[in-house]
Amino acid sequence: MQQLWPVPEPKQVGSEPETADELEGFYEYPPELSRPWVRVNFVSSLDGAVAVNGGSRGLSSAADRRVLSLIRDLSDVVLVGAGTAMAEGYRGVRRTEARTRRRAERGMGEVPPIAVVTGSGSVDPASPLLTDTVATPIVLTSEAAPAERVTALTEAGAEVVIAGRDEVDLPTALRELARRGLYRIGCEGGPGLFGSLIAADVVDELCLTVSPLLTSGDTSRIATGPAAGTPRGMRLLSALYADESMLLLRYGRLAE
Repeated sequence: MQQLWPVPEPKQVGSEPETADELEGFYEYPPELSRPWVRVNFVSSLDGAVAVNGGSRGLSSAADRRVLSLIRDLSDVVLVGAGTAMAEGYRGVRRTEARTRRRAERGMGEVPPIAVVTGSGSVDPASPLLTDTVATPIVLTSEAAPAERVTALTEAGAEVVIAGRDEVDLPTALRELARRGLYRIGCEGGPGLFGSLIAADVVDELCLTVSPLLTSGDTSRIATGPAAGTPRGMRLLSALYADESMLLLRYGRLAE
């Protein structure tokens, strides 16, 4: 993986394959955060598809998965929509030697919890998200979620957080995560959740891997939902490429 062109501010990566420390420099969160800080990570084909055969794995590569794993290592919590968690077969984040070391160096727990967004509480209590996990999972839901579902999720070991009346109010949900000390939020989609984050204007950074594939079809783009009132300007922070012709882009929110 190499830097493609000079960009402002981030650490420079030389022409030789980067070390783990150099990659960490690219993807480190800002220090001493006092508010929730949202980083969204996606992979897309050249023509904008977010899935092949129903999942993102067909678009991914070793380099993309390495960055996804690193972002998880550096995040206080992994945020994901219930539909994506189900489609991608999510379970709790795994312990690894590198993950444990990175997180211990930063005073973080062994693994980040996964926070699932579902206004209706539609997570199966028997899901590996709840049954195969080290960290206590969080379910972000609304007052509209049936009481019996909330009870079942709580009994299955999830921390259920009510954030909104008829649907999940994302600014409220993010504040609830921050209130629990979870400021570094790594969002892994899906498109509906990303679209809602854009509409709420709470996205601080987008990490976008562009896969060298043309897929066509009717798969959705990386963000769907109501159009934002005013498009949010972003600026390029870094651009890396991998041997697989993958382009790994990182864009940050323009200063207010």
